[in-house]
Formats: sequence, C-alpha cells, structure tokens
Amino acid sequence: MTRAAGACEPAGFRLVAEIACDPDAARVYEHGWQSWSPTDTYPGTATSPRPVFEKADITNWRAAETPPPATGFQGEGLVAVQPAPGAEVTVVSSPDPRRHVASIRVAATAGGLRVTANGPVRTSVDSGSHGIPGALARWADDLVARLALPRPRPVGSMWCSWYRYWDTVTDRQVLDELRGFEPAGLDVGIVQIDDGYQAGIGDWLDPRPGFGDLGALAGHITASGRRAGVWTAPFLAGHGSRLWRDHPDWFLAGVDAGHGWEQDLAALDLTHPGALDHLTTVFRRFRAMGFSFYKLDFLYAGALPGPHAEPAPPIEVYRRGLRTIRDAVGPDAHLLGCGAPILPSLGLVDVMRVSPDTALRLDHPSGDSSLPSSRNARVTGRAREWQHGRFWINDPDCLLATPAMEEREQWARWVERSAGLRTSSDAVTELDDWGLATTRRLLRPSRPDAVPADRL
Repeated sequence: MTRAAGACEPAGFRLVAEIACDPDAARVYEHGWQSWSPTDTYPGTATSPRPVFEKADITNWRAAETPPPATGFQGEGLVAVQPAPGAEVTVVSSPDPRRHVASIRVAATAGGLRVTANGPVRTSVDSGSHGIPGALARWADDLVARLALPRPRPVGSMWCSWYRYWDTVTDRQVLDELRGFEPAGLDVGIVQIDDGYQAGIGDWLDPRPGFGDLGALAGHITASGRRAGVWTAPFLAGHGSRLWRDHPDWFLAGVDAGHGWEQDLAALDLTHPGALDHLTTVFRRFRAMGFSFYKLDFLYAGALPGPHAEPAPPIEVYRRGLRTIRDAVGPDAHLLGCGAPILPSLGLVDVMRVSPDTALRLDHPSGDSSLPSSRNARVTGRAREWQHGRFWINDPDCLLATPAMEEREQWARWVERSAGLRTSSDAVTELDDWGLATTRRLLRPSRPDAVPADRL
C-alpha cells in the first residue's frame, strides 16, 4: 500500500509516499544523474554506491546538490519501488526533467519504505507485467508522449580510435585502420576520432603536434563513403589551455569543475555571449571539415551551478549549450552525449552513453562504481536498457575483442545482448580469429526500436 503523509523531513525534502512492506523483500530502482552515475535495482535495506575517487562527486555524480544520505537511496529525477516480487510498482519522477530534476530519496523504516523529494514529483502505480523494468518502460512511453519527444533516428556502426590509440592517436593510424576495414570484412559506417587530436582540452581547433591534419583526415573518411566523427568535451577547458588563458571571463568563476588530463578543469559559462559564440565557431568549423557525428563528452560541466553572466537554472543553461551546438551542426548531424545529465538531455541528443566507460579490466582498482570497468559498464548499462528506442539510441560503449580484454567473451555477450550503438575500438590487425569473427558479427547499424518490456 502507498500513502502520502506529513512528517518532519530533512531540510528541503518533503514526504511523497510511505510504502508499507517488508523492506528486506522490497526492491528499489535508483536512477543516477548522468551517464557514469551508478544506476541499478537494490534490496530495500541496501545502500546504493557512493563516490570513492577524489572529486568523483563533481565529475561522476550530481555536484553541488544535496549529497545523498549515509544510508538508503537518492535517485535524480526517478526512482521505482516494488514492495515484493510480483507486486505493483510505484514510480516517482520529475514531471518534466527538461526543466527541473528533483532528488528523490528512499529510506527503509520499520514498517516499509519512505520516499521524500526536494522538488515537484509525480507518483504513479504500475500493475503491469515484468516488474520494475516493465514499469520503467511504460513510464518512459508515457513521458515521450506527454512531452512530444522526437523519435530516435538510426545510427550506423562505428569505429572509434580511443581504446587502441588513446590520446596519442595520429591521422596516419586512423588512415591505416580505414584502409583495413574492407579487407577484414568489417561494416563500418562512421569513423570517429577521439581524444588526442587537439592541442589541449578546450583548444579543439588547434592540432596536437604530431597528430597531422584533422580536416584532411575527415576528407579521407568521407571520400571512403563513411561518415566522419569527432570527440570534444565542449563545456570544459583545462587550466593549461589557450582558451582558459585568453578568456577567463567565459568560465564560471570559483567553480571547481574537477580534475583531469593532469590539470584542474574549468566550466564554460553557457550564458556568456563570448562562450556561446566560441561554441558556434568551433562546431561550424567541424561541420565545414566534413564531420557529421559528434561525441560530446564530460557534459556534466554544462549543468554545474555557479555565477552565470545571465542568472538561470543550471538545467536551462545546459540545454542552451546543447542547442547552440545543434544549431551550428545542423539537424541531420548526430549528437552523442557522454558524461551527460541523462534526463535533462531529453530531446537534444540522438545517442546517449548509458554507463561508465568500459575498460580492458573487469573492475576499477578504486572500487568506485562510476569509474571505467567492464563490470561497472554492464551493471549501469543494463539498468538503463529501457531508455533505448524511447529517448534515444543507447550507447553501451565499445566492443573490445582483442585478447588483452579481460573476460572479453562476457563483454561481447553484453554488447550483443544490449540494444543500441555498435562500435569497435580495436586495431583491426591485432584481432585474432575469435576477435575478428565476433567483431564482424556484432558490428552492425543500430535500430531505433524500443526494447520490449519482456526483454528488460
């Protein structure tokens, strides 16, 4: 039984519902803030993961909001509770997460589960089949209809430079891979140059010494009949970048945007006219080079609260930044969000990374559930399968099929089972017979069909 009640709650939180049940038998689905934030279904008496890695609360969780309590759960914009196997599911969600995303807490009590929120929420009860996954699929279908969200578009299969060449990639290496696809029998529709081509984080149009010519490389890719893709972290700049040195007024003053690439990071103020003009210039230049697929990474930075030139809610600011990029590249381009606030991105990206990065290793040494590992990627990706074909094309991250990948058969099974974007990130010549056969079989264009509830 679910009932609303009034009681003394933590500052800013109000009681939404009390669900009478045995908490040990109940299950709670907690949806994380962004791509890398842990998301899963847990026993009602458990406590969901918390940040372990330094500054992960900024870069991988929801920064500057009320931190989660010491025990229990805190979903960002969405939780679901099933009091017992086979019972109806209570879904608590933000009515329009394009405008506001409430933090929603679930805590075990002696008599059941207590749900509180620090903003407006809708509560619905689902009595359909397939438990929490089925309820989430039906909730998503209702949200898509209510908000009139666009239908996802299909995306071709892809090769990405990251996991083989990392940030020392060169145009020559990409050209070598490009020449190897057809002889290897690989169906590659998009070739994406990842991190490493640029001189610095923020200096996207300045080539890294030794990389080569980015525009010429894009021309070779498109001349082969494929689409050219490029990676950026568009809302960030490193303190070592030319952009940060030349235009400090374009960034959120005093806001810690995390640490990466061996430097502190700053977040663009996406209400500053100079910062928005910069984004427009960069992405128009990319489009003129021939790029039509854009991986937009570390997008959490666009939704950080701070002293904006034009005061506005962080989600509104974030969406303004994404719309600026869309306007620059055109409606036919594909945008892939990564490290992105999930629900605030509705209607603005075509593809969404729904998990942390995978890795050549099974587990991350720190134990932080938001950091790269194949286990972390599987757990959170599986918990967001219901989003595919409803909100966007899911990106479960790249297939890695070389012998260097720990438990590569298990990772390949997950990629095969999961819906969404199919991307290889291996050097073709380093694949053994199993790796090449597996890559040939799995590398195929995505389909925007929603995952049926019984497959979730």
